[in-house]
Amino acid sequence: MARPDEINYQQLSADALADVPLEETMAVRLLTDPKVELLSLVHAAYAVRQHYWGKKVQIHILNNAQNGQCPEDCSYCTQAKTSDADIEAYPIKSDDEILGEAKRAYEAGAHRYCMVFAGRGPNNKRTQVLADLVRKIKSTYPIEVCVSAGLLDDDKAQVLAEAGLDRLNHNLNTSREHYSEICTTHTYDDRVNTLRSAKKAGLETCSGMIVGMGETANELIEVANTLREMNSASVPVNFLLPFEGNVLREPHGLTPDYCLRILSVFRLIHPRAELRCGAGREFHLGSMEVLSLYPANSLFLDGYLNGKGAERKRTLSMIRDAGFEIVSDQRLDELIEHEPVDGSDVELRVAGKTAAFKTRAELRPAEV
Repeated sequence: MARPDEINYQQLSADALADVPLEETMAVRLLTDPKVELLSLVHAAYAVRQHYWGKKVQIHILNNAQNGQCPEDCSYCTQAKTSDADIEAYPIKSDDEILGEAKRAYEAGAHRYCMVFAGRGPNNKRTQVLADLVRKIKSTYPIEVCVSAGLLDDDKAQVLAEAGLDRLNHNLNTSREHYSEICTTHTYDDRVNTLRSAKKAGLETCSGMIVGMGETANELIEVANTLREMNSASVPVNFLLPFEGNVLREPHGLTPDYCLRILSVFRLIHPRAELRCGAGREFHLGSMEVLSLYPANSLFLDGYLNGKGAERKRTLSMIRDAGFEIVSDQRLDELIEHEPVDGSDVELRVAGKTAAFKTRAELRPAEV
């Protein structure tokens, strides 16, 4: 006979598939109770992931289209005005360079090409530039396009929607109560309003959080539930990377066990969403990284904004070896066969307590 306090993992899956919201007390318990059976929790999340997404993995490739010199003071970001991180600042890349990276992303098996532009938000002229870029990419390559451009209002979101943008990325990052601890130059409501403008324009939203910035388990669940209420189509879960020079550079409590609990709980809260194991998966999950594919159905290839990621060959091999497939016109086996081993994993693994920065060649692979 089951004990009264025993967790029914099958029921967790059944409730998620029936769109029954995960109770906050149970969600917090799944994150914090040492008696939780990790593999049983991961399996419960996988049952939901498998129902909606099968064995498919969506690959995203980021284009750091403009780097540094940002007027915002987000304490986790290497591009913030308050960061002393040793990054190479540059203005927006040329159209040819951005299109070249779109081609490279498509040929690498990416389902979605994500362009990130540093800054508080675009003015009207910059918004039109972004819209023109979206049109050029969409008319040239059969790839979805996501843009992260800071704060937007209704009119600017509409311009991007009319250009054919598939998704707008704008992460909540942390809870309302904790927000002022990580940023003072804009507010949590500024971010929420940007997402509302995107929704109003008919855009899908990509919005998630960064874990490990000192938030409590309750605050983490608060963000997950807020994103559920906002019907975010894509939910990236990022794990704070400890970059030398950042104001906030010490991740809090990010063990592999805790990271997998978070991904599993997010899947139970967001059964239908594209759940991404985002920045920091290689650094924080270590030898348990492959288990992230069981709750999550997407990841980044080629690293992150300024942080190195694993070699393409290793990431693609991990997907194949676990029995998953990629959403792409490219064949996974052929991609793996033709990818060279470049040694970047070695640097990732010996970086110690700080994360490794991308080189110029990695930041601008299509530089012309």
